[in-house]
Amino acid sequence: MVNPNYKAELVGVFGHPVAENPTVVMQEAAFQALNLNWRYLTIEVLPEDLGAAMQGLRAFQMRGINLTIPHKVEVLKYLDVVKPDAALMGAVNTVVRKDDLLIGENTDGKGFMRALVQDAHVDPKGTSVVILGAGGAARAITVELALAGARQISIVNRSEDRGKALCELLNEKTPVQADYIPWVDAYKIPQDTDILINATSIGLYPNVDQKPEIEYDSLREGMVVCDVIPTSNTLFLTEAEKHGAKIISGLGMLVYQGAIGFTLWTGLEAPVESMYRALLDTFNTNA
Repeated sequence: MVNPNYKAELVGVFGHPVAENPTVVMQEAAFQALNLNWRYLTIEVLPEDLGAAMQGLRAFQMRGINLTIPHKVEVLKYLDVVKPDAALMGAVNTVVRKDDLLIGENTDGKGFMRALVQDAHVDPKGTSVVILGAGGAARAITVELALAGARQISIVNRSEDRGKALCELLNEKTPVQADYIPWVDAYKIPQDTDILINATSIGLYPNVDQKPEIEYDSLREGMVVCDVIPTSNTLFLTEAEKHGAKIISGLGMLVYQGAIGFTLWTGLEAPVESMYRALLDTFNTNA
């Protein structure tokens, strides 16, 4: 007789706000598809409580955790090991517990690149990129784009310190040419821009009626416009599509970065189709 085992393996996400984060939908679908007794917990963690939450992760013997806004940079101080690419980005979105060690990874940029290259068939080599924002997601995406051969990256951001810091990182550590542009009023997108990315939280629930302040008439037909907001569409993308742009939602990025995280935690190949289908079903049901 096999001894019963009622203990589920635990992973999840720490964030604030986090209630509308749909990662649980795809990860639970993946666990069910492979018949794994794992659970994904969506946990509200205030910025001042992150240290205590990381201690809780250890105490509960959790297998890992995702980090979302606003914890991707701050979590670095609570980790034992940070993988080189995540250290270069200065941001972690996935933690793996291996024995007593908490290991920091970053799957955001890799998830974005899979959505860009595999799904949208866009080759970033030699492209001119404009990215709105300079936080954790922007760091991950711009580093991956730079390493994939992007020619020029412009960082458009309200905070000068953070924007310039990201430019310095890219110029010093990668082959790309990066420049900082202060985001004061509605930003006019240069006509030679190949890829435009919203890497801010503008449009994130509950502020779904908001969109980044740019001159939407400056978008041109054929420009690739991407959003990191984890939903199938946003006002930002709707406006871009009206101007003839090729749009890429944050859904693909979410699925692929989640699939990479799933494999890091479980050691198994992620059932990507099941994960994607579960998210689409959820968004269609809540639409």
